[in-house]
Amino acid sequence: MADTATAPAGGGGNPAAGSHAPVAEATGISKRFGATVALRDARITIAPGEAHALVGRNGAGKSTLVSILTGLQPADTGTLRYAGEPAPPVGDIDAWRSKVACVYQKSTIIPDLTVAENLFLNRQSGGPMQPIRWKQLRGRAEELLGEYGVDVDAGARARELTVEQRQFVEIARALSFGARFIILDEPTAKFDARGITRLFDKLRDLRRQGVAFLFISHHLQEVYDLCTTVTVYRDAAHILTAPVAELGHQALVEAMTGESTSTAPTTEGGRSAVRTDSAELLRVEGLTLSGGCRDLSLSVRAGEVVGLAGATASGNVQVGEAVAGLHRAEDGRISVAGRSVRTGSVPSALAAGVGFVPEDRHLQGLVNNRSVAENATLTVTDQLGPFGTVLPSRTRAFAQRMIRDLDIKTPGEATPVSALSGGNQQKVVVARALATDPKVLVAIRPTNGVDVKSKEFLLRRIRQITDGGKAALIVSDELDDLKVCDRLVVMFHGRAVAEFASGWTDEQVVAAMEGVGGRADASDTDRAETSDTTEEHGR
Repeated sequence: MADTATAPAGGGGNPAAGSHAPVAEATGISKRFGATVALRDARITIAPGEAHALVGRNGAGKSTLVSILTGLQPADTGTLRYAGEPAPPVGDIDAWRSKVACVYQKSTIIPDLTVAENLFLNRQSGGPMQPIRWKQLRGRAEELLGEYGVDVDAGARARELTVEQRQFVEIARALSFGARFIILDEPTAKFDARGITRLFDKLRDLRRQGVAFLFISHHLQEVYDLCTTVTVYRDAAHILTAPVAELGHQALVEAMTGESTSTAPTTEGGRSAVRTDSAELLRVEGLTLSGGCRDLSLSVRAGEVVGLAGATASGNVQVGEAVAGLHRAEDGRISVAGRSVRTGSVPSALAAGVGFVPEDRHLQGLVNNRSVAENATLTVTDQLGPFGTVLPSRTRAFAQRMIRDLDIKTPGEATPVSALSGGNQQKVVVARALATDPKVLVAIRPTNGVDVKSKEFLLRRIRQITDGGKAALIVSDELDDLKVCDRLVVMFHGRAVAEFASGWTDEQVVAAMEGVGGRADASDTDRAETSDTTEEHGR
């Protein structure tokens, strides 16, 4: 890596660190991929024991910086140092692991292995020719878990763990290589409010032990809840580094977007109430799903956006997926514009007029080795040519129209979807859902893992669809997603426990989602029956 940069390092240090060298310091980092500038003279400094946030819109350069900080690829120019020493050569895996570890949003835990085997994967024995001493391995695992306060059975299969427990195991494994600096990439994406609280408590404990974190999140409130310092990247460059306590929410958003929030579009307020005589486009009656919900009823009218709110074990995701045909109901019925939908049948839901944005675009939404055009037109291939054929010219024209409509930033419709930023990938998923001109759009956490501007755009697009006479059901635990809704139905352990018209407060909704007050006093038996299966989904 070239040592050519002279730009000063950004970053506000932890006062307690004194004169200690930063655990990580990057200056003058630049990286190009062909004609694309991924980073331009970027910089960041992380002090010992610091919780440092890195924020920015999708495409700002965060992922490229992480790949350089973890040794996955070299920078074209710049200097990278750990604890005052030059970074190891790219490819020296053991040396990099002793400097820095990364816990990604997508779990790397292997479900069929035990916790102990996951913790010491490829390190089970003292050498390549030495047998594995299983009792000793489990003892080492229990010692490691105890050292970092992770309450997990070392002999348990990883598939038996909750999402939260798997996250803690990944953190313990990262620390086991000796690194005192961990990068956390969207670590709360699958957590409910209580899980986030427990994770943050654990991270604060580790900070007291001298571990430093680089925390990457699109949820800005988490930055204020956990971090002491924040660095903002925009358009591949460092914009600012400041103490979190000295940077207001509005100033942070403006730094990320380059726009004043006073002129940014909003998704709230200024709408007249949906007419009560509007056509009912979605009706769910007495729906019962194994591990999801019991006797749930709701409706959505033309011109209306309804939010189905709930935490991890609420069952709201299973309900949204059932409307899209992914789950067979034990009881109840679903209808779209008066037409019955056969539960457990995706073709039936599509034919009835349901468009679907799944929760996880990587696992459920995209075919990564296919183009933007192919991904965006998967639901309408029967319209792209006669007698079951697909004409490239029709596919191209259809995709180009959706790229324009949804402002998808891509070099062209033939670009592999994997080459796009997260926000633009999500727009492709939404484009595919809208390709059939659905009567009802079901969107599960539609802004998950996207930047502020993409979030605003996607929610505004959903609003525009319903203003045109369609209906939308947003399934989410993110309050920002729900603020675009005309009405909220809140679920708690498989039951609808509260309903709010527009004008609700965060405190009201969070209390209902957490089972505080209202009708959220489901019996212990109800909760156990619903949460056992829900936990398996890892959502």
